[in-house]
Amino acid sequence: MLLTVLSILTDGLAYAAYLFIIAIGLTLIFGVMKILNVAHGSFYAFGAYGAATAVGIYFNGHDWNAAGGFLFMILLAMAIGLVMGLILERGLLRLVYGKDEVVIVLVTYAVFLILEDMVVLIWGAQSYAAYQPMVAAGSIDLGDLVLSNYDILLVVLAAFLAALAYWSLKFTRYGRLLTTVIFDREVAAAFGINVTVVYTVTFLVGAMLGALSGAVMAPKISVTLGIGVEVIVLAFAVVAIGGMGSIEGALVGALIVGICRAAAVHLVPQIELFVIYGVMAIVLIVRPYGLFVRAQPRRI
Repeated sequence: MLLTVLSILTDGLAYAAYLFIIAIGLTLIFGVMKILNVAHGSFYAFGAYGAATAVGIYFNGHDWNAAGGFLFMILLAMAIGLVMGLILERGLLRLVYGKDEVVIVLVTYAVFLILEDMVVLIWGAQSYAAYQPMVAAGSIDLGDLVLSNYDILLVVLAAFLAALAYWSLKFTRYGRLLTTVIFDREVAAAFGINVTVVYTVTFLVGAMLGALSGAVMAPKISVTLGIGVEVIVLAFAVVAIGGMGSIEGALVGALIVGICRAAAVHLVPQIELFVIYGVMAIVLIVRPYGLFVRAQPRRI
């Protein structure tokens, strides 16, 4: 019984770390720009494919250090996210700022569909594997419990991103500017804050985080067509539970979903697919705006 509880906690924490790394970029973009970015799933997919490509290049016929391969795939994926984010925000989204939120969602959905086809054009329809960093990380035995060092690394990375986001928002000049824009973008612009630059930087950071999430998950999954679709649905579920635009909400939402899913996998595997959306439905019945967001008056 104790082993089962420990397995649920460790598996749930690892899955929660994965979910948080995915969701933090999505909730950051929504919190600042009020854009429900469906194309975030494409950032994840391109990051995963980029990481698989980087791992293939790095380890092909070379006996190089595995840590260097991990760093290489992270840097390449984030560079892909930076370029994609810049093209999308400057080339398209800036043209629809101020439009109805539904219109912007449809625009990002259209971009998502286009980018799904671009994946096929660039990498083809075959699947890719990037298992080398995870295998090289190894595992540790705690009695009958076996923990993957790569999963521990994911938990550490998620904790670092959460701490970095908190520190950046609370104690840096950009964080204070960001808070002002979130509170009232018109007043922020009237006081001389360049809202356009804030939007661009925020979107680029969110895009890079989306690509980073794909990169760190590439060694754990088969990088294949359709991974962006599954991920964007999971990310929406997490941020809906925690509250759209809330960093702490994304963290708590990821923990709730991660633990509940792990419990379902170990105890009632038949409801694994249902439990995530069941939790979301229960939370939204009690707190329609999520756990960390209160109802806001609508400006007319």
